[in-house]
Amino acid sequence: MAELKRVPTRNKGFYVRMKLFQARHGRQQSEKPYYFYRYLKWVLWFSISFYFFTSYLITHHPQYQTHKATTSLSKTTVSNSKPILASRALFESLNKAVLQQPRTREGLFNGLKVYIYDLPSKYNDDWLSNERCRNHLFASEVAIHRALVNSDVRTLDPTDADFFFVPVYVSCNFSTVNGFPAIGHARSLISSAIKIISTELPFWNRSLGSDHVFVASHDFGACFHTMEDVAIADGIPDFLKKSIVLQTFGVEYRHPCQEVENVVIPPYVSPESVRSTMSKSPANGRRDIFAFFRGKMEVHPKNISGRFYGKRVRTVIWQSYGGDGKFYLKRNRFAGYQAEIVRSVFCLCPLGWAPWSPRLVESVVLGCVPVIIADGIRLPFPAVVRWPDISLTVDEKDVGNLGAILDHVAATNLSAIQWNLRDAAVRRALLFNDRMEEGDATWQVLDALSRKLYRSHRRSRLYDE
Repeated sequence: MAELKRVPTRNKGFYVRMKLFQARHGRQQSEKPYYFYRYLKWVLWFSISFYFFTSYLITHHPQYQTHKATTSLSKTTVSNSKPILASRALFESLNKAVLQQPRTREGLFNGLKVYIYDLPSKYNDDWLSNERCRNHLFASEVAIHRALVNSDVRTLDPTDADFFFVPVYVSCNFSTVNGFPAIGHARSLISSAIKIISTELPFWNRSLGSDHVFVASHDFGACFHTMEDVAIADGIPDFLKKSIVLQTFGVEYRHPCQEVENVVIPPYVSPESVRSTMSKSPANGRRDIFAFFRGKMEVHPKNISGRFYGKRVRTVIWQSYGGDGKFYLKRNRFAGYQAEIVRSVFCLCPLGWAPWSPRLVESVVLGCVPVIIADGIRLPFPAVVRWPDISLTVDEKDVGNLGAILDHVAATNLSAIQWNLRDAAVRRALLFNDRMEEGDATWQVLDALSRKLYRSHRRSRLYDE
């Protein structure tokens, strides 16, 4: 057995020669990858170490700190107080920070730029002597102007503008008789403003106003009248027919008062009043009112003007459910009515003279399911505010069955609707802020305008070149 393990002496020369042969040919080739990966490992280690070391030196250099203070937030991706660490937590925090930062003007709304005309104060600021001008349901004309003044899309060079905003407040002329806005002066006021801008600057005349933007936050938009039949008869004034109108009025069928390039916007509701109401709302979120409405409900629907107010819908609601304990219906005004909305499950939003109502916005932002009773109404920002998911629509002819309809919804999909109402993005999209916030109502207006850049004279000139 021992002899089997012993290597014969006569074979030693062959054994040595084979070892040398393998060393020169076979094994040398097999060891090349080993040396390659070994050196690659050291190169990678040295490169990574050098990267982190130089990054540390750069980020802690005084000149870098000074430069960083003047750099836009969109370009700031790393904290200057700590060295870069390749950790999951850091990357997640950086990604979150970048996503939360507003986009720079170059990438915002397709690079949209807006010039705001500096009109004499009689067209805007003088009206603000009445504090109500800033806060009533038509005050979006003020809110949009103020937000645009502070916006990154504003340009002070009119030759660089895509659109031209004409800040004329026509809704602040409150009647001394009933306190309602009197808009009989609207046409002459806007016409005189156009005369100024077309005389002093060339931009209106070159496009006939097609790249100019106005706000018409009234019952029937740029028709400038409260009564629909009169509004239709008067129509949109010729000097506005080529412009873009931001208006609260909108319907899904053909109507003379929307035969202009338009964007439907929400009526104005004060964000401060909403925050105040929410801060005082029940801590448990309990809603003890089943169906709520406070507002004008005429026992006899024919108004003193000889017209039927709200197509008699409100009268039918009062007659059918005025004595129903599940319906909280009030005909008188109450300054603290938002506190009633935040306690309600369903908030009735019937048409008045016009289809739209501030109740639509108040209901959504205060978490009450809006019950829309206005046939064919066109609602603001449907791409962001998924109205079918957060509201209930009842045909005007079915208002007599409203109780049964609400009971059915309460027993079936109410929880899903209420869940959708909690979406902060939906609430944000319906409120105007003095300083534009990402996703708010002014933001949505600019997003809509960015889809109309084909009307920009500046863009068409650039394309031609």
